[in-house]
Amino acid sequence: MDRLDELAIFVAVVQQGSLAAAGRKLRRSAPAITRAIAALEQRFGTRLVERTTRRLAPTEAGVRLLERAQQLLQDYQAVVQDTAEAQLSGLLRVTSPVQFGRRYVAPVVMAFLDDYPQMQIEMVLNDRNLDLIDEGLDIAVRIGHLQDSSRVARRLGQVSRVTVASPDYLARCGEPRSPAQLAEHATIVGTQRPSLREWRFGPQENGERVRLAPRLLLNDVEAQLLAVRAGKGVARLLSYQVADDLAAGTLVRLLTDHEPLPMPVQLVAQQAQRMPLKVRAFWDYAFERLSALPQIQPDGRGK
Repeated sequence: MDRLDELAIFVAVVQQGSLAAAGRKLRRSAPAITRAIAALEQRFGTRLVERTTRRLAPTEAGVRLLERAQQLLQDYQAVVQDTAEAQLSGLLRVTSPVQFGRRYVAPVVMAFLDDYPQMQIEMVLNDRNLDLIDEGLDIAVRIGHLQDSSRVARRLGQVSRVTVASPDYLARCGEPRSPAQLAEHATIVGTQRPSLREWRFGPQENGERVRLAPRLLLNDVEAQLLAVRAGKGVARLLSYQVADDLAAGTLVRLLTDHEPLPMPVQLVAQQAQRMPLKVRAFWDYAFERLSALPQIQPDGRGK
C-alpha cells in the first residue's frame, strides 16, 4: 500500500473515531484499514491509536503524527492541483462535420472555455474525415462507422439518412410511396459527394438504389434546407439536420419503411492510454453534453 495512502487512512480513523467509519468514508474494507494502521505502528515502532469503550483515540505519538500527516496530505493535494491546472492549458484542436459542429459542438466548446480559462481551442469544421495524426488534431466527432480500428471511439448516439419534403410540395405533387417513385419527383441533392446523386434505401448489402436526375444541386446543407422548406422538391438529409423541422411540421418524413440503418455518432481520439490531461478533460466534458442531445438518441427523439 502507498505510504501516503496509509497516512490518509490514519487521518480518517482518528477523525471518524472508528475503523468501520473510516472504512465507509474511504470505501475500504475493515481488514484493509486494520492492516494500514498496523503497518504504520510497526514502521514507527509505537502505538498510534488506543481503543476506548466508545471510540478510537490517538496516543501522544498519534497526535504528533496526525498534525504532520494532515499537513503532508494537504501539501501533496496542492501539488497535484497545481500540476493539473498547469496541464489544463494550451491549445486543443477539435474537428467535426460542419453542420453538427455549428449546432452542437461549438456551444460545448464555448462552455468548456468558460470553465477552463487557460485553455485554447481551435475548431476545424470539415465534412471530410480528416486524419487526426496528419492534421495534428486531438479529438474528432465522427458520423458513420470508423475505418481505422486503431483509434479509440466513444459512442454518443446515432443518426439516420431521412427523406423529406414540405407539406406544400406534397400537396402539389403527391407523396412517393416507394423509392422508385422518386424518379417522378423533383429532387434536391448535395454536391459534397458524387454518391449523393444515387440514394440507397434499405440494408447496405441488398438494398434498393435510385439514380437521380436532380432539379437542384447545392453544396451547402443550409441551402438544401431552405430549398426543401420552400417546396422545391424532395431532399435527403441527416435526421439531426431536420429534427426541428419535423417537430414543427415544416417538413414531412417520407419512405420511413425503406430507410437505411442508422449511423453512429462518435467521439474519436488517437489513443486512450496516456491521453494528455487537457484532451481527457474535453473528452469527458464533450461526452457528457453531446450524448445527452435528443437529436441523436436511438429511440427517435428529435428525429
